[in-house]
Amino acid sequence: MKKLFFAAFYLFMALGVMAQQKVVADKIVGIVGDKIILKSEIFIANEDIKRQGGQEQDGCQILDGMLVQKALVLQAEKDSIPVTEEEIDAEIDQKIRYFISQYGSKEALEQIAGRSIYQMREEFRQPIKEQRMASGMRTKIVEGIKITPTEVKEYYDKIPKDSLLFYETELQIGQIVVYPKASRDIELLAIEELNGYKADVESGHKKFETLASLYSDDPGSKDKGGMYQVNRLEKQWDPVFLNAAFRLKDGQISPVIKTRFGYHIIQMVSRNGDDAVIRHILRIPQITQPEIQTATEKLDSVRQQLIAGSIGFGEAVAKYSDDENAKFTAGILMARDGSNYLKIDELDKEMVLLLKKANLSSGQYSQPTVFTDERGKKGVRVIFVISKSEPHRENLKDDYNRVAQRALEQKKNKVLQTWFQSRISTYYIMIDADYRACGNLSKWQTRQFTSSN
Repeated sequence: MKKLFFAAFYLFMALGVMAQQKVVADKIVGIVGDKIILKSEIFIANEDIKRQGGQEQDGCQILDGMLVQKALVLQAEKDSIPVTEEEIDAEIDQKIRYFISQYGSKEALEQIAGRSIYQMREEFRQPIKEQRMASGMRTKIVEGIKITPTEVKEYYDKIPKDSLLFYETELQIGQIVVYPKASRDIELLAIEELNGYKADVESGHKKFETLASLYSDDPGSKDKGGMYQVNRLEKQWDPVFLNAAFRLKDGQISPVIKTRFGYHIIQMVSRNGDDAVIRHILRIPQITQPEIQTATEKLDSVRQQLIAGSIGFGEAVAKYSDDENAKFTAGILMARDGSNYLKIDELDKEMVLLLKKANLSSGQYSQPTVFTDERGKKGVRVIFVISKSEPHRENLKDDYNRVAQRALEQKKNKVLQTWFQSRISTYYIMIDADYRACGNLSKWQTRQFTSSN
């Protein structure tokens, strides 16, 4: 049921497919209450599954998942499950950013999708709202469901031995990061350089994009002449940077501004409402050895406190770490799948080399080590190896939490199925004749009004 429920991630996300497969013979294939499901949505859902590396699913399975979502949305409306516009906007922004990264630019995305970013945002709004309402309703239905150790063992014992998962080496890693602050003289030098670039462009002696390609410290835009396409409603941009950009007129260059990334000058290339094309040059003041030494000594003191047990890791992260993500993760690094179990290829190269050289075991802390982050910013960090596993077949001793989570999800899904059995007869249901033979949809037949296809 969980797999089918989360098929709700179809949400019109396969924009490229929609453009390339221009015509899908569309019709209503399912109705729950006043919520409809179109045949094109099943097509899009399957294409999206394939795009993410999955195997194509039977339309019966996808329709079942969509019917589940619609029923949950209906109940969520009755129960007034809260979904804020801020939540919806944040997810829309995330989706738009993902597609822009996939297609290379906002213009390329709009061309492929056949509509503007604004239109896409509006199309995403209702599906995302429904997804969040359904998720909130599911959470409410299964809240309070717990799993006991006995139930976990019973679940595990039913798994065929040759079907137990195999895990490569995995690590749980925490880090405390300190970014040394450049000296004021170095900061003034960066400001002076940027003012010089601004004067060169405004005098007509140099082109902004040429200077950005030569001198910007931003690896994300350096090769594009410092260019970005921005929307003032997108949350991923530094607010100081965004506000400075949208105060500019076309062709105008900002004074030097400071953000958490360093110092910038920004040129407004063109603007259309909340959308704009800008260029910028970033200068990150260089960190010298004295600043690095100060940060290293600070972290060495923190490390000694951790080893002595006079401070806990979470407390040390909250008190000393400059990592922006630390407040959300308590200093724990997150894997691509959202867990905190990382494979070696998910660590940055400098960390891999450090772990190999130091040969750290579970519960040990590294010496303070200098590193360069993905933005090119130099910092010092202490690595905490929370756990480190050897390659192994899944077992209860090493993998109890994972097995328990799966057992808990199975138990929740059974509760969800029971809930549906008690509610289905209260809904108006219509399932198209094309899907009449789907065995997994039999539970929806109680109140079904079949179309006459």
